[in-house]
Amino acid sequence: MLIVMKKNVSEDLLQQVKEYLIDRDFDFHQSTGANRIIIGVIGDTNRLTLEELQQRPGVQQVFKISEDE
Repeated sequence: MLIVMKKNVSEDLLQQVKEYLIDRDFDFHQSTGANRIIIGVIGDTNRLTLEELQQRPGVQQVFKISEDE
């Protein structure tokens, strides 16, 4: 799953999203670009809903990535 944060998101809102993931036992990797921050969520993301994450302040868009078996 990829979480795209809004442009110029505050550090506080970014930390809230990361804490949300940590509280649910997910690992993640943060990639910081010139204009956006993207969080790659590692693990079984079937426990997360796109809608719930997209409604969090600071989140622009969420993409679910399917895994090839």
